[in-house]
Amino acid sequence: MPTLDMSKTELREVNATLQAAAKAQANEPFEIINPRGSHAVAVGLNGPLDVTVKGSTGYYCAGMNKDATIHVEGSAGPGVAENMMSGTVVIDGDASQYAGATGHGGLLVIKGNASSRCGISMKGIDIVVHGSIGHMSAFMAQKGNLVVLGDAGDALGDSLYEARLFVRGSVKSLGADCVEKEMRPEHIEILADLLARAGADAKPEEFKRYGSARTLYNFNIDNADAY
Repeated sequence: MPTLDMSKTELREVNATLQAAAKAQANEPFEIINPRGSHAVAVGLNGPLDVTVKGSTGYYCAGMNKDATIHVEGSAGPGVAENMMSGTVVIDGDASQYAGATGHGGLLVIKGNASSRCGISMKGIDIVVHGSIGHMSAFMAQKGNLVVLGDAGDALGDSLYEARLFVRGSVKSLGADCVEKEMRPEHIEILADLLARAGADAKPEEFKRYGSARTLYNFNIDNADAY
């Protein structure tokens, strides 16, 4: 297994090596040691590649990921898996603000807690958080699934569109136009698959589903205070 030591190798060289291997579809495992909280680690990987980061990272780790599998054996700073297209990103620890922001696809698994704005403006990504999430999560979420095994903070799903939100614990408050919805058999099936893929020890029947009431899709003067 090729090992990239960030105490000896510059970030630019680390990313260039990973990007070249992904582009060549090397489909081989890489290991990054001594990340020391570095920012923008393993970004822009466009191809099948398996990367393990031995330690915690700074902001925008695994951003713009496509097809690669990135496993962080630690915690991640703001914007992990930002604008992710496909593939899998797993964070063993906690994630800071706006994890999975604007993600178009793929699976982001956070085994600890996620801070505020988790899944903001998500556009098709699936996010599974084993712990709890902070306020304003799934703000303007357009498409995809956000699964939370713990609790959710204030203003969950504010101004969301067609994303599905599943929360097992308590929700401090719902944002504008976000309401609790019925858990139908198709939602149980979707959730069971996501929990299995994320290695989450939970039953889909334990969750509540939240989604858009669709009152903000078109401007209505009666809803002016909610915009």
